[in-house]
Parts: sequence; structure tokens; C-alpha cells
Amino acid sequence: MLFISFSKVQKKLIDNIRERRLQMNLTQEGLAERSGVPLPTLRKFEQKGLISLDSFLKLLSVVGGLEEMVDVLKPKEQSFKSIDDVLKSEEKPIKKRGSRK
Repeated sequence: MLFISFSKVQKKLIDNIRERRLQMNLTQEGLAERSGVPLPTLRKFEQKGLISLDSFLKLLSVVGGLEEMVDVLKPKEQSFKSIDDVLKSEEKPIKKRGSRK
């Protein structure tokens, strides 16, 4: 269930990256140079929130947060409440792909 809109998430991400950039005392030009993200792309991101995943990850690699992003997105481990839960999980075949809808 989503408790925050996508536009608010986008705004928070923009603000957080900008704040990290400013804490590092970097201009937009400095961050663009260090990250390899073109300056117009960085400006477009800070103004409108539009950026490719590749460029976003490059920015995170400079301002910090890349490892945390990877850790947050790790699949959660199964927790079992009883031996029956364990046995039920072993009966199911392991899926290699997502299901079609």
C-alpha cells in the first residue's frame, strides 16, 4: 500500500540529492563533472525530477547513498512461524521468472 504519492517521492529524492550536493559544497557543474552526468541532465533532474536510472546511480555514487539503495532493495528473507510453514515452502517449486497477469 502506498502512503505517499509518486510526485512527493520524486520531490524528496530531488531535495535529498540537492542537499547532499550542497553539503559537499559542490555546484551543479562540480557534481556533473565528478559523476559524468551531463550538466543539462543534472539541471533537468533538479528542476523536473527527470533522469535515467543510470544517471541517478552515478549521482548517488558521488553524493553517497548507492550502497544504502542496494541494501534497501534486497529481497526480504522468509521468516517461518512454524515447522509447517517450512515444509509448505519446500513443496513449492522455485520460480525463475515473475508471473504473468
